[in-house]
Amino acid sequence: MTDIHAQLQSEFIKLNNAFLADPYLAIDKRIKLLKTIKSRLIDNEQALVAATSKDFGYRTEFDTVLGDLLPTVKSLTDIIKRLPKWSRNESRSVGISLWPSSAHIHYQPKGVVGVIAPWNYPIQLALVPAISALAAGNRVMLKLSEFTPHTNAVIKQIMEGALAEHCIIVEGEADTAAAFCDLPLAHLLFTGSTSVGRKVMQAASKNLTPVTLELGGKSPVVILDDVNIKEAAKTLLFGKLNNAGQICVAPDYVFVPKKLEHQLVLQLSELYKKHFKQGVEGKNLTSIVSDRQYQRLISTLIDAKDKGAQVFEPIEGHQIDELKHRMGLHILTQVNDDMRVMQDEIFGPLLPIVSYESLQQVIDTINADSSPLALYLFGHDKEKISKLSSSIRSGTLAINDVLMQVTADQLPFGGIGESGMGHYHGVEGFKTFSHARNTLVSGKFNPRTSLLLKQNYLNSSLIHVRLKLLPMLIKS
Repeated sequence: MTDIHAQLQSEFIKLNNAFLADPYLAIDKRIKLLKTIKSRLIDNEQALVAATSKDFGYRTEFDTVLGDLLPTVKSLTDIIKRLPKWSRNESRSVGISLWPSSAHIHYQPKGVVGVIAPWNYPIQLALVPAISALAAGNRVMLKLSEFTPHTNAVIKQIMEGALAEHCIIVEGEADTAAAFCDLPLAHLLFTGSTSVGRKVMQAASKNLTPVTLELGGKSPVVILDDVNIKEAAKTLLFGKLNNAGQICVAPDYVFVPKKLEHQLVLQLSELYKKHFKQGVEGKNLTSIVSDRQYQRLISTLIDAKDKGAQVFEPIEGHQIDELKHRMGLHILTQVNDDMRVMQDEIFGPLLPIVSYESLQQVIDTINADSSPLALYLFGHDKEKISKLSSSIRSGTLAINDVLMQVTADQLPFGGIGESGMGHYHGVEGFKTFSHARNTLVSGKFNPRTSLLLKQNYLNSSLIHVRLKLLPMLIKS
């Protein structure tokens, strides 16, 4: 066993023993833990803003506070409020056959839950699944991204003291993540790429560890012909440039009626020049997280140009800063399926636009690919929206909006197909990290047992009934 494996195994055993010593942590104690995390997050707001900015090379305060910290605090507030109700036994009917017994579901903690967090939202995507697991009464091993060391340091401080008895922070690169997946965890949640998700699932299967996979994919936008194109462009621009497009549910590419294509390009360009007038030299654009990711985007852009795409740069000369890994909005038209920009999840500020003649063309194109994590529809024609939403499978759906569906605390979040499996957020998160134990309760008066013991009588009676019913069943 390597040092990494041995160390992780030791941490797991420590947490598992703590869980076994107290396998059903009282609800008031869980709430106390969550309140501590919440207060420490609020106290460390500026430290987290500074840390994430260092990790990204530059990240706007808006992207950290509104996109990362606030959703985490909101989720904590909601869980703290609703946990007593979620944790109650859930009554179920037993039917006449099990009378006079009663039945309920008891939500039990599973044990030690593993969470593997990504780099793009290093606060929210690390802590929200972790607090959901803690709310369900589990212990947690939280593997943070190796690409966000400064943010990790603050999170480690937040989880110090008594919290460390319930949640252990793990850091390290790919070899650590691989060893992490080999642990006999009670549940494992992974957020990241589909390709890595497959490896995580394969590793977890060795221990029959159930997994929740939050992956990605190319989330399409469909614009109908009855929209206010300027309002749609505003929403798209926000969704594409928030966190520099480094979001798993970011609008990836856009379908627009052919007659509206020029207007959309024009509106996006004008709005970009208005709100991001200094381009990459301004302070309201987050940097691409690493040179590797930046070069990937540049390569994708060059590939599209070489294969015939038309590229619009709203602000000439202020769209790229290689030294600082900064990139402004690039609008691409005349794209085709041979281009990497239409094959892979973009995860950056490149926006391909595809014109269409019919909705069926749109449906067929989207369904020819794997099911996306998000689907965005812009329009007001209820019949068309119904047709699109019922014909296309996606993990989430937003109509005349982007990104915000993820922030709705009471809605489950999760993918479908290659965009993921399983859900968390809200009560679904609590249930994901709980075992729904079937519980049957029988009292002193239970004539059913005595009746069932009379097997010979029951057998002959049942045979008699079946013989009488058989002719009737044949006739019907």
